[in-house]
Amino acid sequence: MPDFPWGPGVATGIGSLPGTDIAEAQRIVLGELPGLPHLPELPARGPGADMIGRAAGFLVELPVQLYAGRWQISSKPGKDLRRTADLLERDLDQLTEQADGYSGPLKIQSAGPWTLAASLDLPIGGRMLRDPGAVRDLTDSLAEGLRRHVADVRKRVPGATVLLQLDEPSLPAVLAGRVPTESGLSAYREVDGPDAASRLRTVVEAVDAPVIVHCCAPQVPLPVIRDARATAVAVDLSLLKELDPLGEAIEAGLGLFAGAAPTVPAAGARPPESKQIAERVSTLWRRLGFPAARLPEQVVITPACGLAGAPPAYVRALLTACTEAGRRIAEV
Repeated sequence: MPDFPWGPGVATGIGSLPGTDIAEAQRIVLGELPGLPHLPELPARGPGADMIGRAAGFLVELPVQLYAGRWQISSKPGKDLRRTADLLERDLDQLTEQADGYSGPLKIQSAGPWTLAASLDLPIGGRMLRDPGAVRDLTDSLAEGLRRHVADVRKRVPGATVLLQLDEPSLPAVLAGRVPTESGLSAYREVDGPDAASRLRTVVEAVDAPVIVHCCAPQVPLPVIRDARATAVAVDLSLLKELDPLGEAIEAGLGLFAGAAPTVPAAGARPPESKQIAERVSTLWRRLGFPAARLPEQVVITPACGLAGAPPAYVRALLTACTEAGRRIAEV
């Protein structure tokens, strides 16, 4: 079994949190997720803090702008890109200040190349996904931008082992040819698995950091993620239909970020208790047939997905429960 870049029995968040106060969000993450904190994302701040705009801000020599409410490739940088960069700089300044002296794993996030290709518009119309050459340029640009981002975070928090999470919610639709065109009357061509893995691998190899591919969608393409040489996959356990592909991926050495706690509470429901979360993960592990000793080494406990839509009090309680659940599985 490979050595994983996190300690046994840790928990982390997927990325997004509610609200607009980055200082408070960073305090919550560092306080409630001490074993594997992450750089919070606050999409409620508006354009440039959303998943696509934030990731597009990492692109090198491929500027973007907002046009009719959508992100689009543009001819030159403008105010939308300046706002995106300013938001990220504020976030990184808070991380630098609050994580001063921190040592251990630290996670940062960005949308991956396929989700960006399925979401960004070309200047002439249509998604970048329609043009394989544009997807290649986009991937190379993102890879270089994220390499610089990882290096910047390492300088700001010298004691940290930086992990990069690539958010790829659109990957299953890209592979299945289910990304709709602008008219909605048809869909873009399907992308084959080797091509999808190759583009992801471009980013994985460029950043020189362990990469987690997060896909909170049904039918997570585990072979593609393995072929991309990712260190781990992050999934929503409630969406798992077949266990055999997951078992094969784990057997091959892929780490699992197990989304084991609901991100939004049912009406009047309390946050799940740490015992429930730990039992859910342990039960899955037993069904997969792996030795109990491997569980806390290979698995990180997380909420099912981002928490931007959850009440703040629920978020803090949920992250605390995930951390305690990690301790529980480490004690088994």
